[in-house]
Amino acid sequence: MKLHRTGAIAGIALASLLAISACGSDNTDTASSESSGSANPNCAEGQISASGSSAQKTAMNAWTTAYAKECGAQINYAATGSGAGVTDFTSGKVAFAGSDSSLKEDEQPTADARCKTGKAINIPGIATAVAIVFNVKGVDKLALDPATISKIFQGQIKTWNDPAIAKTNSGVTLPATAISVVFRSKDSGTTDNFTKFLDAQTPETWKLGTGKGWKGTTGTGAPDSAGIVSAVTGKDGSISYVDAPDAKKNSLKTAGIDTGNGAVEISDESVGKAIAAAEQDFKGNDLKLKLNYGLKEAGAYPAVLVTYEITCEKGLAADQVKLTKGFLGYVLSDEGQSAAADAGYSKLPAELLTKAKTAAAAIA
Repeated sequence: MKLHRTGAIAGIALASLLAISACGSDNTDTASSESSGSANPNCAEGQISASGSSAQKTAMNAWTTAYAKECGAQINYAATGSGAGVTDFTSGKVAFAGSDSSLKEDEQPTADARCKTGKAINIPGIATAVAIVFNVKGVDKLALDPATISKIFQGQIKTWNDPAIAKTNSGVTLPATAISVVFRSKDSGTTDNFTKFLDAQTPETWKLGTGKGWKGTTGTGAPDSAGIVSAVTGKDGSISYVDAPDAKKNSLKTAGIDTGNGAVEISDESVGKAIAAAEQDFKGNDLKLKLNYGLKEAGAYPAVLVTYEITCEKGLAADQVKLTKGFLGYVLSDEGQSAAADAGYSKLPAELLTKAKTAAAAIA
């Protein structure tokens, strides 16, 4: 089943968000709300820890700040990367993990075991693009086709004035500067989504497979999104991949992707088209999406990801249940989705958002 695209995504200023009078509409914990001095039904008291996706770090900063201001509770989120977040969750260190990809089949049993009386579920949180970022002196606009991107990251294209790059950049003066590839050195959901995009678009060219761990030997590694930003900013000729909000926040230049219908830039509309083309793999409140990384639809930006909040449907520690449920209810509220959109993300389509809210409300 395909998702339906909602209308244009509206953003609200973060300053307005911090003054919100409501965290959401899910009536989950009125007693806790009253004791914390808030009438907001998503509010709960206490403190929980979470870790994982650095791609959603900017959204998490907005979410946790607003939730703490309204509800008085503390959410400690460490942007350690998706792989580390899943490990922290399965070992019981955190109440939920953020991940740029859903639990793999071989990860599910361990995650379920951590939940004891229930199972681990994947709840979509927000959508974003994987931005291909570059720093080339004198070049402000760049278009790349998937085959060229594959060859660059495998070290087969070594200079910026290579004919393959020039082919999609007519009229752009490209220097003979050496290309410096930067990749994620730690397991990363962004790497997982980026390599799936390359594998699906150019199976005859891409030879490094897919997964959270980078398998290439070309270039230098950086541990997280902040490291990628620093490495690209600091070296002329560099290219890498990072989530769109980090690219936006740090004013990094991003390349358009040309899958045959002209270069497509990152926008709410282009990301929305790609998310709308995803297939649903839903089992009760476990909501996984199968993104079409090989999408070539005109106007669609195919290198996208959906962040998931991975937690227990049942089986969390008693002191974690209400706050995890309340906070995720806020994340999926109009206020939460708008806060993330304001920071450069894309809201979940309405149909998916409704199901995600139901899943969060089922946490017990």
